[in-house]
Amino acid sequence: MNYTIILYMLGKVMMVESVLMLMPTITAFIYNEKNGIYFLLCGGIGFTLGYFISCKKPKNNSFYAREGFATVALSWIVLSILGALPFVLSREIPSFTDALFETISGFTTTGASILPDVEKLSYCMLFWRSFTHWIGGMGVLVFMLAILPLAGGGQSMHIMRAESPGPSVGKLVPKIQKTALYLYIIYFAMTIIEILLLIAGKMPIFHAICLSLGSAGTGGFGILADSVASYTPYQQNVITIFMFLFGVNFSFYFLILIKHFRDAFGLEEVKWYIIIYLVAVILITLNLTSISGNVFYNLHHAAFQVSSIMTTTGYSTVDFNLWPGFSKTILVVIMFVGACAGSTGGGMKVSRFIIYMKTVKKELSYLIHPRSIKKLKMDGKPIEHEVVRSANIFLIAYILIFTFSVIFISLDEFDLITNFTAVAATINNIGPGLELVGPMGNFSMFSHFSKYVLMFDMLAGRLEIFPMLLVFSPSTWKAN
Repeated sequence: MNYTIILYMLGKVMMVESVLMLMPTITAFIYNEKNGIYFLLCGGIGFTLGYFISCKKPKNNSFYAREGFATVALSWIVLSILGALPFVLSREIPSFTDALFETISGFTTTGASILPDVEKLSYCMLFWRSFTHWIGGMGVLVFMLAILPLAGGGQSMHIMRAESPGPSVGKLVPKIQKTALYLYIIYFAMTIIEILLLIAGKMPIFHAICLSLGSAGTGGFGILADSVASYTPYQQNVITIFMFLFGVNFSFYFLILIKHFRDAFGLEEVKWYIIIYLVAVILITLNLTSISGNVFYNLHHAAFQVSSIMTTTGYSTVDFNLWPGFSKTILVVIMFVGACAGSTGGGMKVSRFIIYMKTVKKELSYLIHPRSIKKLKMDGKPIEHEVVRSANIFLIAYILIFTFSVIFISLDEFDLITNFTAVAATINNIGPGLELVGPMGNFSMFSHFSKYVLMFDMLAGRLEIFPMLLVFSPSTWKAN
């Protein structure tokens, strides 16, 4: 294990986050708020500490998968601790555990909150909550790869694979730094377009920025108590569309930009993502309309909620906790499916479910024709055995963590639906669940122990489980 390179990168992470804290500081200046001083203070301390840690580049520059996983996991923990300090120092969230929960929920783009009344927060704190979504959506280390030469050659791929969501990550262009840069250009451009469209729909500028940052990162922290229910249908429709778009594999947009239209529209995962979305919207709309209401009204809210839950954003226009059992079941199912790999969305990812379905189909075919040899394919290309194996191990680890998490938080003696969906909402980085943690509820009633369990789930879900497991494994930290 190369400890010096890990410390070097942690220092760079602290410096980058400290610079990003200038944004809520500027927000505080614009709205004449005194609490901006805490971002300036924490940013100054973080930058100074980060500089001393990383001012001298290590002589040993070797960087492999083990260092990559450890760096990513530790970076997100450091990122969250430093990001939580302004909440604590300002006393807007006086409990460190609650502030850390809120910040981890922000950076992991979960959107689960412990705040009973979010509207009491100052503008700079509201902006920081939403900005953490945007930072975490694409990944802070991917951002650093785009602007800094952190590791030489192909070694940076270990960082990219550990932080990017999905069963596999490849290069869009030959150089990994250019890949990261292109991803962030697409990410930034789409965010700006959404902000402009919301402002064009007469949404207040501050609201447009915060909600766009949240939907771009598929996070879901609202700045009003009712999430986005009080906004106009046009504004809600814009958010619906962009939540859906940010759930698409960014390779699709890159292929469009370089005019490889056939390759873009031939992506199997994107096709199934669209199909699952449309089927879920139609089923929920029919279910709601069969009970009461106008079909177009139900279609509007079904389209929004499916887009929000499937992309794991977590915004809400209605209290879907009051929907019929069938509709709520559909929402719980798509909580687990999630968005595409290589997007800002969470969940298990559509690509993994495609692999699982094809594996089952292959096994059934093998039982009927034992001598047949069939290769799993996606987008017309063979799926490597390593990818299938990784997807299967991911599922096992996911089920184990999910099961133990439900058992641990059940010590608080809340009902099963609350516990089950609380874990589902955090490990899939969604935000709201059902019952006590529904869209009109929050996570404040859980004990400190349960909150730390759910914090681990949020980090594990965002980092695809393995980095968080490896950082706690003693073998990871052995010399060589």
